[in-house]
Amino acid sequence: MIAWQEPLVDAVYVVAILVFILGLRSMSSPATARRGIVLAGVAMLAAVAVTFVSPGLSNFALIALGVLVGGLAGWYWARVVQMTAMPQMVAIFNGMGGGAAGAIAGVELLSSLGDPTTAGLSLAGAVIGSVSIAGSLVAFLKLQGWMRSKPLVFPGQQPVNLGVLALGVAFGGYAVYTVHTIWLLPFFALLIVFGVLLALPIGGADMPVVISLFNALTGIAVALDGFALVNGPLGDAGYAMVIAGTLVGAAGSLLTLLMAKAMNRSVGNVLFGAFGATEETGATIAGSMKSIDPDDAAVMMAYANTVVIAPGYGMAVAQAQQKVKELADLLEAKGVAVKFAIHPVAGRMPGHMNVLLAEAGISYDKLFDRDEINSEFPNTDVVLVIGANDVVNPAARRQGSPLQGMPILDVDGAHNVIVIKRGQGRGFAGIENDLFYKENTRMLYGDAQQVVGKLVTALKKS
Repeated sequence: MIAWQEPLVDAVYVVAILVFILGLRSMSSPATARRGIVLAGVAMLAAVAVTFVSPGLSNFALIALGVLVGGLAGWYWARVVQMTAMPQMVAIFNGMGGGAAGAIAGVELLSSLGDPTTAGLSLAGAVIGSVSIAGSLVAFLKLQGWMRSKPLVFPGQQPVNLGVLALGVAFGGYAVYTVHTIWLLPFFALLIVFGVLLALPIGGADMPVVISLFNALTGIAVALDGFALVNGPLGDAGYAMVIAGTLVGAAGSLLTLLMAKAMNRSVGNVLFGAFGATEETGATIAGSMKSIDPDDAAVMMAYANTVVIAPGYGMAVAQAQQKVKELADLLEAKGVAVKFAIHPVAGRMPGHMNVLLAEAGISYDKLFDRDEINSEFPNTDVVLVIGANDVVNPAARRQGSPLQGMPILDVDGAHNVIVIKRGQGRGFAGIENDLFYKENTRMLYGDAQQVVGKLVTALKKS
């Protein structure tokens, strides 16, 4: 070992950890989020690079090959992915992190079964990492449309799930106790099966919470692996993993709780409640759906003092954000005050709507979250709902509704509401939307991009 190697590695790791924290702090605001991502990426690059000169490291060629293949694949997919597909890419990339953590734990288990402390930490990391990659893969398949997005439930599901988990952990514990690696095979297999079973009853409406949760699990698995590595030849790398993993785990856990709170549900209910598996029945809604044509809708907005646009996942699917930006610019040119109301779970991952609108060039100071904008709806002339459903459903205030208690955007309190929607179907939760039957609501049917385009054309003529 060269004398300068260890101090250099330590110094770079310390700096990288500080930059990780700064990057995470920058991600707390949309205006600085891009800078935060760049900072965190640079810190990770430096940490990976300096690891190559760490004392005790071997197999340089294989490590370099893995970095090259993974780096090029990540760069390519990040370049070509559509914004509508961003949630599933986040899910699968997060799953890869969990899988890597599980693989590291597996290697440590193979070499540390005789050491109960290290083996126990590795065992915990392997459990969490395996569940994370399996659950994230199911989330990816559901978001991608390659698997049924509705919750998949079967009789006795929770006892079966708990039985698979207990049996898998028992095999892992037996492997540590007997120092026989053969028992690690059923251990990993059963934990992966448990991860799949855990994600099956989770529907599309809960995906923002689930993505955040699996992200937190990946961070925790990485931190546990770091603890297991601390006493090995790459102890410095272990410390870096502990801190980086803890940051990711803490941030992901906080975001998971915030997303669950935004839906007025517990994380346990998200995981085990199978929300959306059955549709609401027996509810009677007064009134009827009333349609409006694009020309009349454009006139209504052109003569308004204030217009609030409430986007949902339907806007993302139709890739209508550029047309929405054009619509907002035209309204502002006519002296109309335009704001955007963003519900925390309006998309399929946290911040999805913010990213889409920012990509279209809409200023951050026009984006308002639910708590900021709800008090303004009673004084709003027109609310334009684009592809949102459950997050604007007044059924959340109705006794006995599955949505009861969920915080929503109170758009029904505005003077007029225009809803752009493909058809009369229900949202992810499978619940009829009371908003569509309100006296002050008009339905504008069609693909969001095409309909907003017609609104733009009509406004240009007016």
